[in-house]
Amino acid sequence: MHQDVIFKYFPDLTAKQQEQIIQLMPLYLEWNAQINVISRKDVEELYVRHVLHSLAIAKVQAFLPGAQVLDIGTGGGFPGIPLAILFPETSFLLVDSIGKKIKVVNEVAKALGLSNVQGVHARAEDIDSQFDFVVSRAVTRMKPFYGWTKGKIKKESNHELPNGILYLKGGDLTEELLESKLRYKIYELPSYFAEDFFDTKKVVYVPRQ
Repeated sequence: MHQDVIFKYFPDLTAKQQEQIIQLMPLYLEWNAQINVISRKDVEELYVRHVLHSLAIAKVQAFLPGAQVLDIGTGGGFPGIPLAILFPETSFLLVDSIGKKIKVVNEVAKALGLSNVQGVHARAEDIDSQFDFVVSRAVTRMKPFYGWTKGKIKKESNHELPNGILYLKGGDLTEELLESKLRYKIYELPSYFAEDFFDTKKVVYVPRQ
């Protein structure tokens, strides 16, 4: 089954987490038919292109119990929902400026029993809290994205990586990261996952600066 790709790379999931992963496909098929949050051709590849891609962040940094994570431009709930399944004791705030996408996020979280997820219809700039990490999946170039996170990243770090941004992006990022003038580190996803989809995919880590 499609979900087995997740279990291959994350063999230590509890029975409850495995069940939540299995439920993702029927839930997204049902909601996608009503509100298009994943392209039709991509829904078949949900586990590799959306769930496993989201979980690449966990390979770079596991979140601690009590940590707070902000997912900006979450769309239908990626990377936030798969990460929330993996880290049930971490709080995730998922924001998107498109209200109907947040409706899907909250309905999926409710169906999965994810009490650690809150979906909010808002622009990133309007969020007033502070977080250990900000996660996202290629919503814009790094320079403006970093601007949206200003004042939202806690100073005091408890994780292995100092607090900051974990950003899923693909392709050649040299020019974009140069433009941002930020300190960063790139984690290449083929070091974690063998599927062709990940060939040019990366997690870009930008510490709070």
